[in-house]
Amino acid sequence: MVLVMQPLVTVVHLLTCVSLIALVLLQQGKGAEIGAAFGSGASSTVFGSPGASSFLFKLTAVLALIFFVTSVALGHMATSQIKQNNNLDLPAALLQQQQSAPTNGPAPAPLPQS
Repeated sequence: MVLVMQPLVTVVHLLTCVSLIALVLLQQGKGAEIGAAFGSGASSTVFGSPGASSFLFKLTAVLALIFFVTSVALGHMATSQIKQNNNLDLPAALLQQQQSAPTNGPAPAPLPQS
Protein backbone atom coordinates (compact mmCIF):
# COMPACT_ATOMS: atom_id res chain seq x y z
CA MET A 1 0.00 0.00 0.00
CA VAL A 2 2.91 2.35 0.74
CA LEU A 3 4.21 1.83 -2.79
CA VAL A 4 0.90 3.03 -4.23
CA MET A 5 0.38 5.95 -1.86
CA GLN A 6 3.88 7.41 -1.93
CA PRO A 7 3.79 8.72 -5.54
CA LEU A 8 0.32 10.17 -4.96
CA VAL A 9 1.38 11.96 -1.77
CA THR A 10 4.54 13.18 -3.53
CA VAL A 11 2.50 14.72 -6.37
CA VAL A 12 0.13 16.40 -3.90
CA HIS A 13 3.16 17.66 -1.95
CA LEU A 14 4.80 19.16 -5.04
CA LEU A 15 1.57 20.81 -6.22
CA THR A 16 1.09 22.24 -2.74
CA CYS A 17 4.66 23.60 -2.75
CA VAL A 18 4.21 25.38 -6.06
CA SER A 19 0.80 26.75 -5.05
CA LEU A 20 2.11 27.94 -1.70
CA ILE A 21 5.02 29.77 -3.32
CA ALA A 22 2.69 31.42 -5.84
CA LEU A 23 0.22 32.50 -3.14
CA VAL A 24 2.91 33.99 -0.95
CA LEU A 25 4.31 35.96 -3.87
CA LEU A 26 0.85 37.21 -4.86
CA GLN A 27 -0.03 38.59 -1.44
CA GLN A 28 0.62 42.17 -0.59
CA GLY A 29 2.48 42.67 2.65
CA LYS A 30 1.21 44.84 5.48
CA GLY A 31 2.52 48.36 5.25
CA ALA A 32 3.10 48.07 1.53
CA GLU A 33 1.32 51.34 0.75
CA ILE A 34 3.31 54.32 -0.39
CA GLY A 35 2.51 56.16 2.84
CA ALA A 36 4.32 53.51 4.87
CA ALA A 37 7.62 54.49 3.27
CA PHE A 38 7.32 58.04 4.60
CA GLY A 39 6.19 57.26 8.14
CA SER A 40 2.46 57.51 7.69
CA GLY A 41 0.24 56.91 10.69
CA ALA A 42 -0.99 53.61 9.25
CA SER A 43 2.52 52.18 9.31
CA SER A 44 2.89 52.69 13.06
CA THR A 45 0.55 49.84 13.92
CA VAL A 46 2.50 46.77 14.85
CA PHE A 47 0.14 44.08 13.62
CA GLY A 48 -1.76 46.01 11.02
CA SER A 49 -5.36 47.07 11.13
CA PRO A 50 -7.77 44.60 12.65
CA GLY A 51 -10.20 43.19 10.17
CA ALA A 52 -11.33 40.14 8.32
CA SER A 53 -8.61 37.96 6.88
CA SER A 54 -8.45 37.88 3.12
CA PHE A 55 -9.27 34.80 1.09
CA LEU A 56 -5.64 34.49 -0.01
CA PHE A 57 -4.45 34.49 3.61
CA LYS A 58 -6.89 31.71 4.54
CA LEU A 59 -5.95 29.70 1.45
CA THR A 60 -2.26 30.09 2.32
CA ALA A 61 -2.94 28.74 5.82
CA VAL A 62 -4.77 25.71 4.39
CA LEU A 63 -1.97 25.02 1.91
CA ALA A 64 0.61 25.33 4.70
CA LEU A 65 -1.33 22.75 6.70
CA ILE A 66 -1.49 20.40 3.70
CA PHE A 67 2.24 20.90 3.16
CA PHE A 68 2.95 19.99 6.78
CA VAL A 69 0.74 16.89 6.68
CA THR A 70 2.24 15.62 3.41
CA SER A 71 5.76 16.24 4.73
CA VAL A 72 5.07 14.16 7.83
CA ALA A 73 3.35 11.46 5.74
CA LEU A 74 6.27 11.22 3.31
CA GLY A 75 8.73 11.00 6.19
CA HIS A 76 6.70 8.25 7.82
CA MET A 77 6.42 6.32 4.54
CA ALA A 78 10.17 6.58 3.95
CA THR A 79 11.03 5.29 7.42
CA SER A 80 8.56 2.43 7.26
CA GLN A 81 9.87 1.47 3.83
CA ILE A 82 13.47 1.48 5.11
CA LYS A 83 12.50 -0.64 8.12
CA GLN A 84 10.59 -3.05 5.91
CA ASN A 85 13.51 -3.37 3.47
CA ASN A 86 16.00 -3.90 6.29
CA ASN A 87 13.84 -6.55 7.95
CA LEU A 88 13.26 -8.47 4.73
CA ASP A 89 16.56 -8.15 2.88
CA LEU A 90 19.10 -8.37 5.67
CA PRO A 91 18.62 -12.04 6.65
CA ALA A 92 18.51 -13.12 2.99
CA ALA A 93 21.70 -11.19 2.26
CA LEU A 94 23.45 -12.73 5.26
CA LEU A 95 22.31 -16.20 4.24
CA GLN A 96 23.55 -15.64 0.72
CA GLN A 97 26.94 -14.43 2.00
CA GLN A 98 27.29 -17.47 4.21
CA GLN A 99 26.45 -19.84 1.37
CA SER A 100 28.76 -18.16 -1.11
CA ALA A 101 31.71 -17.84 1.30
CA PRO A 102 34.53 -20.15 0.19
CA THR A 103 35.83 -22.75 2.63
CA ASN A 104 39.57 -22.98 1.93
CA GLY A 105 40.79 -24.66 5.07
CA PRO A 106 39.60 -26.89 7.82
CA ALA A 107 36.94 -25.70 10.19
CA PRO A 108 38.25 -23.98 13.33
CA ALA A 109 38.57 -26.11 16.42
CA PRO A 110 35.84 -25.71 19.02
CA LEU A 111 36.68 -23.72 22.13
CA PRO A 112 37.53 -25.79 25.19
CA GLN A 113 34.80 -26.07 27.80
CA SER A 114 35.76 -24.85 31.25
